[in-house]
Amino acid sequence: MISPVVPYASLRMLKQVSTATLCTCLFKRGLRQQFIQNVQPIGRYAENMVGPAFTLRYIPAREDINGMEVFLDHGHPQRKAVEECPPGAVLVFDSRKDARAASAGGILVTRLQARGVAGVVTDGGFRDSPDIEKLAIPAYQQRPSAPTNLTLHQAIDINVPIGCGEAPVFPGDIVVGDAEGVVVIPAHLAEEIAKEAFEMTAFEDFVAEEVSRGRSILGLYPPTDPQTPIDFSAWRQARGR
Repeated sequence: MISPVVPYASLRMLKQVSTATLCTCLFKRGLRQQFIQNVQPIGRYAENMVGPAFTLRYIPAREDINGMEVFLDHGHPQRKAVEECPPGAVLVFDSRKDARAASAGGILVTRLQARGVAGVVTDGGFRDSPDIEKLAIPAYQQRPSAPTNLTLHQAIDINVPIGCGEAPVFPGDIVVGDAEGVVVIPAHLAEEIAKEAFEMTAFEDFVAEEVSRGRSILGLYPPTDPQTPIDFSAWRQARGR
């Protein structure tokens, strides 16, 4: 699935930039709460996780109506989310920052991988984390959690606005994950932020090379020295960037 408001080229750019750079671009626009707090990747991934958000919201479980029998209903929101999350999307769980019970487990995440989902993110935890670590699908969590989600969480809504680790997540927002964590980009800003972050990454790669050779950051970062843009242009030309 490709978000209808974000060109494929922009999604490809987002695979090549860091969440740190994206957070800076968002900060320039007054957005300070788009980084999902306290989640880490379960495994190591070859490239960034990128895709539009598809959401699942949990509320505190009410014990008299949240027993194992709820899974007999094929319309149960957790099961529905797993079967309806579009290929290429990222399934984002609002687990109320509570990792005492799992948001999902290895079988459900394996099903999401088989369906072509781009990744999974919870501000709680996943059970079967060692199994999930072996999968190709990127997965982010606060920490592992063995108890079933029914212990504390009641799945209540799919594809509605949620909070995940303090970040607001609207369906269709672009979710980007790297080795440091996960950031959520409002869909209407994703194209311009992708372009800015891509350009910023090229410049910072140039700066890193210069600094590693002993150049001072003064006048280089930020580029207040008139020579810096000239040097950067030559660097880009030499490297085809």
